[in-house]
Amino acid sequence: MTAERKAVFFDIDGTLWDERMVIPDSTADGIRRLRERGNAAFLCSGRSRAAIRSDRLFALGFDGVLAGCGTHIEYGGKLLFEKLLSPREVTELLRALDLLEMPVILEGPRSLYADPAAFAGDRYIDYLRQLLGEDLRDLKQLQADSPINKMSAVCRPEQKEQAIRALAGSYELVFHSSPVVEILPKGFSKASGIRWICRHLNIEQRNTFAFGDNTNDLEMLRHVQTGIAMGNGTETVKKAADYITAPVNEDGVWKALSHFGLI
Repeated sequence: MTAERKAVFFDIDGTLWDERMVIPDSTADGIRRLRERGNAAFLCSGRSRAAIRSDRLFALGFDGVLAGCGTHIEYGGKLLFEKLLSPREVTELLRALDLLEMPVILEGPRSLYADPAAFAGDRYIDYLRQLLGEDLRDLKQLQADSPINKMSAVCRPEQKEQAIRALAGSYELVFHSSPVVEILPKGFSKASGIRWICRHLNIEQRNTFAFGDNTNDLEMLRHVQTGIAMGNGTETVKKAADYITAPVNEDGVWKALSHFGLI
């Protein structure tokens, strides 16, 4: 009897690579073996597609990419699905975030947009500038037809309730342990992206696995049959998971793939 094909979804930051963006050799070997056994491996990230461009990541050999928390889906190198915020929604959000005094990054499939003055001295913006070059654009360059999947804003703890009152009725909000909130179209998450790709590929939910470490992984870990938290993940993520593996730089991905007989 032929084994049923499994689909395994991997977060990037804190899962595939550590805070220095080092990918363990064991992770690369595990993903290779996973696919050699006929299973599918997917990047499943909160990053928009514009911010997923590392050759080291794609050298791992993924079958597809679920970017922007399920708003952008690729399989076999082809774009299958794209959800964009409408121009009205972009304008509405920018106005609301300005009133809330929350600096924002607009994230699209080709470019990111931000006000450089609002992020002066921010290391993350420096990283994005290095990663994206001219594809990190000044907010002043935003056009009505600029494609935007989602936004991420600086949200201090004292601003959280205000943000919920202003935005939660129309958008999905994902608050991180750091002072960041992701703002998504209603109904979208990493889990919604997994549902879409599994329907497309006729993969049963019982054959799904996911690896994650942070808040925007919660719905994904709860949705799949087996949610795996990295040992370096937050306590909230660990409580939501079915299994806790070792940290990313202690062969956590390899150990979990081996534990579940996927390699």
